[in-house]
Amino acid sequence: YLGTSILTDSDSFQDVVVKIERPTYHKPFLGGFKNQITGVEFHNAGSQTIPKKRPDKGIQLFCRETQTVFEKNKAQQTRNTTSTQMTKIGLYVSNMTDKLISPGKYLTAEEYHKRRLEAVIVLQKYFRRWHAVNVVQNLREEKRLRLAWEAQEQLRRKKEKEEKLKREHERRLNPKTKDDFELLYNALELWRQEETERINRTLTGAERKAAFCGLLEQEAQLISSIGRHKLNADEENQQKAMLHFLAKCAQPKRWKAYDGKVTEMDTQYTLRARELLEIYRSISMNDIPKDERINVLVTLRRTVKEHECKLTQEIVELIDREVDLMSREVKECNLEGLRKRICTLFLQYIKTPKFNPEVAKILKVPPDPLKLHKNVNFCHSCENYLPSTEFPVPANSRTIGRCRLCCKLDNEARRREAFLKYKLILENLRKLEADYQDDAKIVFLLQHQDLQYMMENIWGSQSALSACSDLDDLVMVRWDKQREWSPWNTILLTKDESDAHLKLCNLEKAYEAAFIHRIKNKHIRAKNYFAQIPAMASFLHRSDNQANAN
Repeated sequence: YLGTSILTDSDSFQDVVVKIERPTYHKPFLGGFKNQITGVEFHNAGSQTIPKKRPDKGIQLFCRETQTVFEKNKAQQTRNTTSTQMTKIGLYVSNMTDKLISPGKYLTAEEYHKRRLEAVIVLQKYFRRWHAVNVVQNLREEKRLRLAWEAQEQLRRKKEKEEKLKREHERRLNPKTKDDFELLYNALELWRQEETERINRTLTGAERKAAFCGLLEQEAQLISSIGRHKLNADEENQQKAMLHFLAKCAQPKRWKAYDGKVTEMDTQYTLRARELLEIYRSISMNDIPKDERINVLVTLRRTVKEHECKLTQEIVELIDREVDLMSREVKECNLEGLRKRICTLFLQYIKTPKFNPEVAKILKVPPDPLKLHKNVNFCHSCENYLPSTEFPVPANSRTIGRCRLCCKLDNEARRREAFLKYKLILENLRKLEADYQDDAKIVFLLQHQDLQYMMENIWGSQSALSACSDLDDLVMVRWDKQREWSPWNTILLTKDESDAHLKLCNLEKAYEAAFIHRIKNKHIRAKNYFAQIPAMASFLHRSDNQANAN
């Protein structure tokens, strides 16, 4: 509403309320123009009166049906009047182009359908022949590919076996690790047993005693040779471990950014550790020229002179002594002890956090003696107090026995067994169980002695399917893959058989009842053996409840 005043007389005004109605419709354009600068439209005509609505007649006037025309084409046959003309009196029509048509044999419906059936049979014959040829070709191609794959697999296995034998031969010729020496002692024991059997079979009396004396002497020489190899390997492994330790100190700081790129940064401590590492490598080198050796010693002397202490003074004195002996043309072999002493003292210098701050993050912190007494056990063999981690405790053990070193020495002196293959099988089994991510625990409680007992006494050291006795090709997997691995839920198979076994969904349909019964008997034997172990009792009851629930 809008209030306004209008002039009624010559000198009087009257207030009038004007009602303004906003249009609810779009005003039609009846001509006008538009300002290009301001965008304002000026119309030539317009009104504020709402247009009158048309009355609703109840009939839909505007729709697709009334505005769209649908066309339809339909073929029709119209009449066509024709005529013929023949020879008659007064008219001759030539018959040179006429054709004489004679009626053929009448074909009944039965004969027609019979001929169609024969034609269909001929077509089916040719189609089936074509299909059979394709099937045979596909089978022949599959057979060729299968034979080629089997030949390739056989060649691969043969090559792997040759490489394995080559590696074992190399490990026996140049032993480096504890497992290598374990294999070497095992081979020595096998050789001794063969020679003993040969002597007992072929010789008697004094000749037999003399042969045994010679065998004992040969065995002592071989043990001495193995001991020398072991000393050299320990020294080499110690040198490698030390270089690895120093290289770890000299590594730059690394972190991964949000885009996945790895950023590296050197600090003053890592640069210091890298400098000391290069110096240690230089002074550890043998057979280098005299001038280079003197330059390395001068660099070492300048480095350790940065800190004054008793250790650095001793290193400087040894450096001066070596330089003096080298100037007097002393032989290299006479300087080996002095050079080893310099390397040892400089290594002690590197391991000191005061001189190499980066090493403080890697050195092992000695445990608190007040907390250590609870985890210390006494070895009755070597009569030493050692941490509990130094004692191998099998699952069926009830007391703390000998330490690892004493067990190792006893094995080398008496039985000389090789546990490497059982350790590899146990390691592979633990990796498989970790991949399931179902919180498996039993497999991590077992030791290789327990696994060896299971394989030798329960499974007979052979595959349950193919009776393969090659320990390098045998693995232990779950019998029922829905349950946690345990000695009573396992099966010993080859690698190929285990891959096929883990793909099975229903064991009752895949295996015969007699085979399943034999596997269940082995599981019962394993249960009876491990049920005597207190640590296994809780897992045994839990697995029984789980099996009953399934």
